[in-house]
Amino acid sequence: MIIKLFPSRFKLLKIFIILFLLISFLVRLSFLFWNFSEIDKGVFKLGNTFFIGFLFDIATISFFTVPYLIYLLIIPKKLYGTLLDKVLTYFGFSLGVLILFFSFFGEVTFWDEFERRYNFIAVDYLIYTYEVVKNINESYPLPLLISAMLALVLASIFISYRLGYFRKTFTSETGFMAKAIASIPWFAMVIICSLFITNKQADWSGNRYNNELSKAGIYSFFAAFRNNELPYKDYYKTIPKEQAYKTVKFSYENTENTFLKPSEDKIYRSVINSDSIKKQLKPNVVFICIESLSAKYLTTFGSKANITSNLDALEKESLFFTNLFATGTRTVRGMEAITLSIPPTPGRSIVKRKDNQGLFTIGEVFKQQGYSRNFFYGGDGYFDNMNSYFGGNGFDIIDRGRGFLLDASIKTSRTNIEDNEVTFENAWGVCDTDIYNKVLKEADKAHETGKPFFDFVMTTSNHKPYTYPEGSIDIPSGSGRNGAVKYTDFAIGEFIAKAKKKPWFKNTVFVIMSDHCASSAGRWELDIQNYHIPALIYNLPNIKPMRVNKLCSQIDIYPTLFALLSWDYNSNLFGLNIMDLKPKEERAFIGNYRKLGYLKDNKVMVLDEQSNANFYDWNPIDNSLKTREIDNRFLNKSISFYQVADDLYRNNGLKIKNK
Repeated sequence: MIIKLFPSRFKLLKIFIILFLLISFLVRLSFLFWNFSEIDKGVFKLGNTFFIGFLFDIATISFFTVPYLIYLLIIPKKLYGTLLDKVLTYFGFSLGVLILFFSFFGEVTFWDEFERRYNFIAVDYLIYTYEVVKNINESYPLPLLISAMLALVLASIFISYRLGYFRKTFTSETGFMAKAIASIPWFAMVIICSLFITNKQADWSGNRYNNELSKAGIYSFFAAFRNNELPYKDYYKTIPKEQAYKTVKFSYENTENTFLKPSEDKIYRSVINSDSIKKQLKPNVVFICIESLSAKYLTTFGSKANITSNLDALEKESLFFTNLFATGTRTVRGMEAITLSIPPTPGRSIVKRKDNQGLFTIGEVFKQQGYSRNFFYGGDGYFDNMNSYFGGNGFDIIDRGRGFLLDASIKTSRTNIEDNEVTFENAWGVCDTDIYNKVLKEADKAHETGKPFFDFVMTTSNHKPYTYPEGSIDIPSGSGRNGAVKYTDFAIGEFIAKAKKKPWFKNTVFVIMSDHCASSAGRWELDIQNYHIPALIYNLPNIKPMRVNKLCSQIDIYPTLFALLSWDYNSNLFGLNIMDLKPKEERAFIGNYRKLGYLKDNKVMVLDEQSNANFYDWNPIDNSLKTREIDNRFLNKSISFYQVADDLYRNNGLKIKNK
C-alpha cells in the first residue's frame, strides 16, 4: 500500500507529509504539557484527543498535496530531472516547508495569547499586519525566532537531500498511470474534507482544552476564514420570531418604558427617568475603557499583588459594580456591548462588520442631550475598524493616525496625536499617560465652548508586550502582565489627579470599565469567571458611594448612568438600570464568537452554532460547571435575547433612520 501511495516520483511528497505530521504531533504534545492541569487526562480522553488530532492533520496535509500532485501529473516523464524540474521542485519543497514552520511558530504565539488554535481572530490579524508584526517583535525575540525557523527549514531540506529523496524524485521512472493511481486517495481526501469535515467536529469533549488539542491549526485557520459570519437563525436554536420579541419586550414592561411601535418587531421605546423631584443633570462624561483588566487583579476581589492602589481608592468613592460581566473576549466585542448596549451576536463583532454605520448607539442618546462625542485611541483607529465604526456613528476621532483615511462618506473630524505629544509608544499605540494627557487637552478646549462632552477613551498599555515608560512604577517595563496592570492603575491615578485641578472637573462624571478579561480561555466551553470585570462610576453629583452587588452586564452601564442623570430619551438599547434591578431581573450575557451564554441565578445556558443548548449550575467559588436538565423557560428566554439581537441587526432594526 505504501508503494502505491508513494512511488519513487512521490518520495519527496512522502517526506513532506511525514515532516508535517511529526511537527504537528510535537506542537500538540507541547500544548498538552503547556496546560496540563486543565486537560482531561484519562487514557480514553487523551487517546481520543490525539487520534482525532491525527485525523485532522491528515485532512490538513491532503490539501497541501494538491498543488504538487497536479504538477507531478502534468509534467511529462521526459522532463524528470531537468533544470526546470529541479528548480520548481526545490522551490516548491522549500516554500512548503517554510509555510509549515511559519504556521507552527505562529500557533505557539497565538496559543500563548489566547490558549486556542487559530480562529477568526487570526484571520482578522492578517489585515492589521503593522500592529501584529510590531507586537510580536516587541513581545518575542523575533530575530532569534526567524533565525531558528530558517535554520529548521534549511535542515529539513539538507536532511531530505542527504537521504536521497531529491535524487529518487529526479531519477524516477514512474509513469502517468502510476502517478494517477497514487494521487487518487489524496484527491479523494480533499473532496471528502471539503464536503463533510468541519472544524467544529473536533469539539467532541466537554473540556475545551481537549477540543483545541484535537484541532489542527491550519485547518482551523481556513475554517475561520470561511465562517466568520454566523447568522443566528441558520445555526442556533430558535423559537418563533413573535414569541422571541414578546419575551424580550416583556422584560421591559415593569420599567418606565413605552414602546413607540408596539406592533412591530422592534424594541424602540421611550424611557422616562425624570419626575417632579428629579432634575435632569448634564455633566461631562469621560469613559475609560481599560484594555484587558480582569476583576481578579483588583485587591477588592482578592488579589494579593497590590498593583491597583488607585482603582482600590476610587472604588471607595464611586458606585462600584462588583458583579458585572463582559459580553465577550475582545476589545471590539466590549465596544459593541458598551455602545450598542446589545447582547453579543455570533460571528465577528458588529464593530467589524460592513453595515455598521448610522446605528442607534449610546452616542445618539448623548446627541439627544446636546453633547459633543469623541473617540480617543492611542493607536491608529484603522485597526479593528474602530474609526469607521465610531466615525460612522457620529463620534469625532482623536487617534495616532499613520495615514489611513476615513471613508469619504463618514462626516466626522479626525485629530491626530502628534509626535510632540508622545513620550512612549509601542505596537498598539501611545502609553496610557499620553492618551490621558490628550484627553485633558481636548477637554480644556471643549470646556471653553460651553457644550457638554462625552469622551470614549480606549487604552492600550495593558496588552502584550506590556511595555510602558520606565520609572513610572517599580516594576520594569516589559516584565509581564502585573507590571502592565500596575502602570495602567498608575496612569488612571495620575489622570484623575490632573483632572481634579481643571475647572470642568466638578461637572464631570468618570466611568471606568474593562473591555474584557485578560484571558477568556478555561476548562469549560464558557469560563464564566473569565468574564468578570470591574466597573465604577465616579464623581456622580448627589449620589453617595456604594458597592452594587447585583448581577449585571456591560450593556447595562450606560442605561444606568442615564437613569442616574434623570434623562428621558428614546431608546433602542437592551440594557437596564442596574440600580432598579429586582433579584428576578438580574442576568448577564457572555459569549465568544461561537458560544452564547445567558447567566442568571448561578445557572448558565450555553447556545452554540450546532443548534445545541447546554444548561449548567455554576459554582462561583471554584468556577466549576455542573450539567443539569434543561429548563425550557430558561432556554426560551436565553434564545429570545440572542435571536432578537441578531434579527434587529440583520434587518436594520438598529438603524437610527428606521426608528
